Amino acid sequence: MLVFPVAPKGLRFDRPPFTPEAVGADVAEPITVTILANDTETEIEVEEGGLLRDALLEAGLDVYGTVSRYANCGGRGLCGTCGVRIREGAPEPEQWHDAASDRWGYPRLSCQIRVTEPMVVELVEKVVWGQLLPD
Repeated sequence: MLVFPVAPKGLRFDRPPFTPEAVGADVAEPITVTILANDTETEIEVEEGGLLRDALLEAGLDVYGTVSRYANCGGRGLCGTCGVRIREGAPEPEQWHDAASDRWGYPRLSCQIRVTEPMVVELVEKVVWGQLLPD
C-alpha cells in the first residue's frame, strides 16, 4: 500500500514559479548569498527568486552526499538530500519538510528555498544519502 504525506495546514507541496513581478518588483537585482563550506567563505550572486539548490550547483558547490549526488529527486523536495543550514536571512518555510526542519532544527532543503534576500548558508557534510555526520 502506498502512503503519500499530507501537507500540514497552510503549507503546500508544490508552488507556482516565482516571478519578481508577482511581488511588485520592476527589475530583479542579483542577491548576494554567502556560502560557508570547508572553512571557506564564498559569495555568489543569485537572481531574485532563483532556487538556492540550482544556484549552488551552478556555482560548482555540491549540496549532496557521495551517493545522492547521482541518485536524488532532482529538486522536487522528496528525497531530503540537499539539506543546508541557513545561518542568516532564512525565508519563512513554505514546504512541509522545511517547516518540520525549521521546527526541529535539522537542515532545510535547498531545493525548496527561493532566494529573495541576502543570506548566509552553510553546506553540511553528508556521509551516505542525505545522512549527516554526527556532531
